Amino acid sequence: MRPGGDILIGIDAGTSLIKSVAFDLAGRQIAVASTPNRYRTGADGAATQSLSDTWDDCARTLRDLGDKVPGLATRTAALAVTAQGDGTWLVGADNQPVTDAWLWLDARAAPVVRRLRGTSADRARFAIAGNGLNACQMSVQLLHMKDTMPEAVAAAEVALHCKDWLYLNLTGIRATGPCEAVFTFGDFRTRTYDDRVIEALGLTSEKRLLPQIVDGSEITHPLGTAAATATGLMAGTPVTLAFLDVPCTALGGGIHTGGRGQGCTIIGSTGMHMRATTPDAVFLNDDLTGYVMPLPIPGVVAQIQSNMAATLNIDWLLNVAAGLLADFGQEVAHHDLIARIDGWIAQGEPGRVLYHPYISEAGERGPMVDPAARAGFTGLNSTHRFADLMRAVVEGLALAAHDCYAAMGAIPPEVRLTGGAARSAALRRILSAAIGAPVRTSTREEAGAAGAAMMAAVAIGAYSDMQACIADWVTPNLGALEPPDPELAQIYARIYPAYREARQALAPVWAELAENGATR
Repeated sequence: MRPGGDILIGIDAGTSLIKSVAFDLAGRQIAVASTPNRYRTGADGAATQSLSDTWDDCARTLRDLGDKVPGLATRTAALAVTAQGDGTWLVGADNQPVTDAWLWLDARAAPVVRRLRGTSADRARFAIAGNGLNACQMSVQLLHMKDTMPEAVAAAEVALHCKDWLYLNLTGIRATGPCEAVFTFGDFRTRTYDDRVIEALGLTSEKRLLPQIVDGSEITHPLGTAAATATGLMAGTPVTLAFLDVPCTALGGGIHTGGRGQGCTIIGSTGMHMRATTPDAVFLNDDLTGYVMPLPIPGVVAQIQSNMAATLNIDWLLNVAAGLLADFGQEVAHHDLIARIDGWIAQGEPGRVLYHPYISEAGERGPMVDPAARAGFTGLNSTHRFADLMRAVVEGLALAAHDCYAAMGAIPPEVRLTGGAARSAALRRILSAAIGAPVRTSTREEAGAAGAAMMAAVAIGAYSDMQACIADWVTPNLGALEPPDPELAQIYARIYPAYREARQALAPVWAELAENGATR
């Protein structure tokens, strides 16, 4: 800890925004600086991002934060970095990028997934790693790169994730955390790489690309001189390599308080559904889907199922409405449409229309892996109006959450909610009823950055352990318990089997559409 330091900085480099957030040592948020993240997409399913631009944007947010917080450089006790997960960030000689990063949104490795999923080797790998293969992951992306751009793989010296790349620029250290290391290439029980997993993936020769594993709640590295110049902070400031944004957001949002095995749902662009448990209690489903990620708490892991798209479905429907109004010369702001959502939900009747929220061009990864999966309404008739569609979309997100929790075993006794959409009382009511569990919303505005900063707080000794940090940083920010509405819960319990059966029945239809190019 820097003597006299009274501020911790959490960096959260998400898909849409890069944020740097200042907290005091007790967890109170002081200021935020952010900048839009930029990535490019291609007709072939590519989703790529410049490594150099990402570092420049990150450094800019730290300089901007310094403009907002007097004396930030001398007051910073430590900083921590988390970021979007999955993807592949190849780095070569002199720590220079080999090629643009492949993001978690990149779908080009889908043929590799189809070839490997469900084989005997894949089942053996899943039993160790606890993660189902999908096109988001570094492992299958590396395999696809070997086939399509072998010169890039040959030139690479290390394969990183987004936050690892930022950490390399901050400290000069090539490293990754136990979270992403083990869910892609290792054993969640030991928090280490596992040669059996690497061999099953056919990546033994690429093991050279895997960086050292560093637990950022125990080890820090000093901010380098060049990074200090770029960020406006002081060289030597301790830097923590935090876990991925998903477990960091879960930590900051309240997935583990008091050891009750709570769930946590992040309602953002994607939908992340998690339950805290111990390694020996992990439920590995027969469909080989989901993730198991260590939390920065000894002996605790997060079992995870992830929907590729959550609020992106709502944005799609709002954009349809905005486009129609624009055709008639009426411009409407997106935030004005968002303000109407609860009203539209109230107008629609519950359970009248089913909606499967697979709006992402990359398909779905939870609770099933299907790159061809697509969104759709079932049960429409001529009496339905826009309000019914909006309610169906929100109910679809809630039923998808139920679908994901069911794939992880028992429904958690309580689910903590975080993400911007959790501010909607109507959405919380529907989600609670669809899951069949009470919910409690975190008022923490920047849960991911907070989770990263919490790891730094423990690493520098500001707290004796993570439980003590949780007591100050997390528990006071949890709202009142909201039990499920009994009548609404009965409705969703009746229609959930139809929701599940419909998405299973649609799988061959999606596949045929994809084969004919209709879903591009």
